[in-house]
Amino acid sequence: MKTQTYNFINKAINIVFWLCMIVLLWLVAQFFIFTSFIIPSNSMGPGLAIGDNILVLKSVIGPRVFNLFASMRNEQTKIYRIPGFKKIKHNDILVFNFPHPNSWDKIEMHILKYYIKRCVGLPGDTLSIQNGFFHVRGIQTPLGNMDSQKRIATTDKFPDGIFQSFPYDSILDWNIRDFGPLYIPGKGDSITLNQTNFKIYKKLIEWEQQGNLQCKDSTTFLNGKPINGYRFQKNYYFMAGDNGMNSQDSRYWGMLPEEYIVGKAWIIWKSIDPYTNKFRWERFLKVIH
Repeated sequence: MKTQTYNFINKAINIVFWLCMIVLLWLVAQFFIFTSFIIPSNSMGPGLAIGDNILVLKSVIGPRVFNLFASMRNEQTKIYRIPGFKKIKHNDILVFNFPHPNSWDKIEMHILKYYIKRCVGLPGDTLSIQNGFFHVRGIQTPLGNMDSQKRIATTDKFPDGIFQSFPYDSILDWNIRDFGPLYIPGKGDSITLNQTNFKIYKKLIEWEQQGNLQCKDSTTFLNGKPINGYRFQKNYYFMAGDNGMNSQDSRYWGMLPEEYIVGKAWIIWKSIDPYTNKFRWERFLKVIH
């Protein structure tokens, strides 16, 4: 009897141990290798549809390490990135924390607010939109969804709030059809802080310095001290939705800090029609391009 009890307890302990190991390995994989993300809107249509469940590879560009508990309390926290095995390229589809969860005037991270968009501008790029089409100086590869850009180019009338774009300045007067040129800064890049650059890069500088940038009588002040230029400490990216007429992306809120990028979208592992709750089997295991 004692032997049977011992064997039962021993098996139970083994089962609990291996279940704990499986859960631990799953959590480690979620933190450092991949995560799952549900497509909430049609901003990346037609390639990605509402109800698609996708796997996002963190290890490609490197997983992030930060104080998760502080972030869940909506506190801004230092983000570190473990080196990955690939760099971000033009046209990569990325999942990232939306940098403006509370206000478009300030960059902040909210751990529960994610976006998915296509990268059309890298650090060091000079990007413009000409008649609705993305262009990067020195790059011949088509950028973004071409059908979407054709629709923007041929649309005569835009709904209210759709046409005007970042940085919402009457002198620059950029819009989603004619935009830029915009220099996307990388770590170590320097700019002169004239009135135009002040308007374009104000949010980025304030986020990096966690301070206040003001312009008075053609002089720029950082935390009350006059400065003539600025050297960036971080890398930034320009993101665009494939459904350009219905996508809240960098055209409206500006450039994305590298720290906010979660990973690269890889595959649709499951897809459910949100209106019928039926599986869309034809979308299962579809590689994302």
